[in-house]
Amino acid sequence: MPRGTKGYTTRDIHKKLSLRASVTSELILEDARLPASAVLPDVIGMKGPLSCLNEARYGILWGVVGAARTCYETALEYSKTRHQFGKPIGAFQLTQEKLVNMLLELNKAALVAYHLGRMKDEGRITPQHVSFGKLNNVREALEICRSARTILAANGITLEYPVIRHINNLESVLTYEGTSEIHTLVLGEAITGLQAYR
Repeated sequence: MPRGTKGYTTRDIHKKLSLRASVTSELILEDARLPASAVLPDVIGMKGPLSCLNEARYGILWGVVGAARTCYETALEYSKTRHQFGKPIGAFQLTQEKLVNMLLELNKAALVAYHLGRMKDEGRITPQHVSFGKLNNVREALEICRSARTILAANGITLEYPVIRHINNLESVLTYEGTSEIHTLVLGEAITGLQAYR
């Protein structure tokens, strides 16, 4: 819908603690009208808008892997340089367990993204596959970044390190382009054949 269309206005959202680098706006449609020429060609119902969302969701399932990798690498480096009780904190068993679990889930998420990318290239990807990737990869990225934050302790909440910024952004990613609950229901329907959200 073009700006200036009667009945269409926006209201910017200020004081955000997530996705701060972008402008976020509320879109307000009040008796807005468009000509028939504005209708997407060959699209009936929600197919057009949802196919656009599907592309965005596909991009997200890759992007969150990058955020998780940054947080993992930050925590790994920090664990080798931060000393406590006379040795690097990376030498402690609990820190190593966190790093191992982070790396396992990071690599699994990357493999999910890679596999779905191959399916997309071959024309075999479905919206349900993309929901699987977004749900899994966002969930695991958040967990990886939160674990990284615990390794950095108080430093993990400063902007000296990228971890808290990624956590804050991932909190938004968890709910945009379809909430985790919606993706769960999409997958639930795919595996049971029964629709739970209508």
